[in-house]
Amino acid sequence: MNDKELMTDLLSTVKFNCDLFMHGTIESATTSVREAFNTSLFEYLRIQDEISKKLLERGWYQTNLVEPAKIQQTEKKFSEQSFS
Repeated sequence: MNDKELMTDLLSTVKFNCDLFMHGTIESATTSVREAFNTSLFEYLRIQDEISKKLLERGWYQTNLVEPAKIQQTEKKFSEQSFS
């Protein structure tokens, strides 16, 4: 396994764990459990950011820029929705 594959697998694992911690935070029955999941979630988000930056620096992770018009269109769509 080369460095790119290793770091990509690590990023996938960290993202998976972020998902687990997010659901744990949402579904927690007590404040202390929710805080424990939430603390772990934010630590894993920090780690995910570090890994992503390293992959980007090496050209191993591609991001797509979105046109400003599409961002505005999405903002408008969600601002018009009623969540009541």
